[in-house]
Amino acid sequence: MQTKRRAFPLSIKAAPDADGRFSGYVSVFGTPDTYREVVAPGAFTASLAATKAAGRKVPICWQHRMDEPIGAWDVLQEDSKGLYGEGTLWVDVAPYARIAMRGMASGAISGASIGYYVVADFFNEADRIRTLTALDLREASIVTDPAHDDARVDVVKAKLAAGETPTEREFARLLRERGFARSDADAIADVGFKAWSRRETAGPQADPADARALVARLSGFSLPK
Repeated sequence: MQTKRRAFPLSIKAAPDADGRFSGYVSVFGTPDTYREVVAPGAFTASLAATKAAGRKVPICWQHRMDEPIGAWDVLQEDSKGLYGEGTLWVDVAPYARIAMRGMASGAISGASIGYYVVADFFNEADRIRTLTALDLREASIVTDPAHDDARVDVVKAKLAAGETPTEREFARLLRERGFARSDADAIADVGFKAWSRRETAGPQADPADARALVARLSGFSLPK
């Protein structure tokens, strides 16, 4: 199961104090993101309950670096707006925590982004919106630029959600994100991913839908059935 990310402007209610404590919303309900997905109220309920029952806290990470925790969320709870959090940055031991603290206080850093697994969702064919009804929350990060977070994959997902086909350039970037060498990614994109899809499926009459399925698989997007 692939960890997904979802970015928001960080709605800070209280900027970090001298001890690194702050509060704000790390996710909001009902707002479609760039790839036409909406988080539904209650989506975090089971995950938060399981985390609490296990005696754990959700980590605050720096730019989604799971090996770079900078604090912990002392409180995470849903309300009518979204997922509200109260966290403490480890400013005494984590260098990036001090950067996050200074940036948040100055307004230079204003992004929050969550890392999660999708547990349950449904797709509305009429408006092509996917609603996420249950999420397994793994971490919630402070990010410098939420609009840029995971942007290359998000562009591809957005087009897939709208029934469109990504460009060769976007496809090449996605391939590099997934570990292809730049030369290999550019070579594949040069001849078009439709041709590559035909070779991969070993069928001379491969349908363009095969290419969309291939790109979806690489980007971690579930095509509607």
